[in-house]
Amino acid sequence: MAKGGFPGMMGGANMQQLARQAQKLQQQMAKAQEELDSREFEATAGGGMVTAKVSGKKELLSISIKPEAVDPDDVEMLEDLVLAAVNEALRMAGETVEREMGKLTGGMGMPGLF
Repeated sequence: MAKGGFPGMMGGANMQQLARQAQKLQQQMAKAQEELDSREFEATAGGGMVTAKVSGKKELLSISIKPEAVDPDDVEMLEDLVLAAVNEALRMAGETVEREMGKLTGGMGMPGLF
């Protein structure tokens, strides 16, 4: 066994450098996450009849429905348009968060971080 450590482990100076790099990456990731959380993503459905806006935190911020989309005889269509717009906005937010955080991690999967 290497003196003062385990076989194959880096020396103290290299461990300190690695710790500094990890801390820097953690700070960069926290800043990027904060910026992404404050972004807004918007998607439409039904040719713009329904618009959904979500945050980078994947929270629904607003729904806009054009009056001509409201047909009392076809509520199911309106429900489908709302679902489609919300799901698309959430998908856009999720993909953007994954892509931007992947830039920091070099594409390494880090499950549970985001």
